[in-house]
Amino acid sequence: MTFAPSPKPIAQRNLLPASGRRRVLIRDMEIVASVGVFEHEKRYEQRIVVSLELDVADDYDGRSDRLEHVLDYAAVVEGTVRLVQAEHVHLIETLAERIAALCLADPRVLAVKVKIEKPDVLPQVRSVGIEIDRTR
Repeated sequence: MTFAPSPKPIAQRNLLPASGRRRVLIRDMEIVASVGVFEHEKRYEQRIVVSLELDVADDYDGRSDRLEHVLDYAAVVEGTVRLVQAEHVHLIETLAERIAALCLADPRVLAVKVKIEKPDVLPQVRSVGIEIDRTR
């Protein structure tokens, strides 16, 4: 079977508006934070690594090329960093729940997966961590 080439370049074709979901990925944010239950963790900040997967309601038409028509992942990163650095948290589980709530505060975000790792805790392993999935 042969296909005839399209008469118009892709950029000029009338595309149908998107519908459904779009996945926004934010991987391996290294943030220095005050987190942990042990005395040395309360005295000294440590690195944590945060990754997010956000399922976003997708009504982007594919034509506008304007940031306000999609989820601004830079704003998600900035909000996450501010939240993580705001105060000491004992458990990364608590921190993950707070980050999930922050992401779900945007009505376009339908679900979020939050993964937090502590890479400098145990010498035998690359990292320890948790991952949660939350939906609206």
